[in-house]
Amino acid sequence: MKEQAAPQLRQLLGRADLRAVPEARRALRELLRHWGGPGQSEVAELLTSELVTNALVHTEDGAVLTATVGPRALRVEVRDFAGRPPRPRAPEPDERTNGRGLVLVESLADDWGVRPWTVGKSVWFELGTEAA
Repeated sequence: MKEQAAPQLRQLLGRADLRAVPEARRALRELLRHWGGPGQSEVAELLTSELVTNALVHTEDGAVLTATVGPRALRVEVRDFAGRPPRPRAPEPDERTNGRGLVLVESLADDWGVRPWTVGKSVWFELGTEAA
């Protein structure tokens, strides 16, 4: 019996093309149509949009989004081509929209991290299949 491949999304994100953020959310929503418990798909979309936005705003090149639905968890990874590691930081009180991305990932994901590549890095998170 042949083992079926895990459902996966792979999307190239153009340099500084913030239109890729809602496109990534839509594609992830489609991938996760039958995945997870109540609210998990929405959390995955939120965290994915944060990683995609960070990669497009804070790097000079495009990025690659990969999402894989495994038997126990969803893993989302955004690879960019900048060597600087991301740093979670507390936003300043007068910052209304900036500085919260990695803080959200840190607080809502079951696990997350940064994987260095020869050129660039991947920032990833995982969400388990159990209801949050």
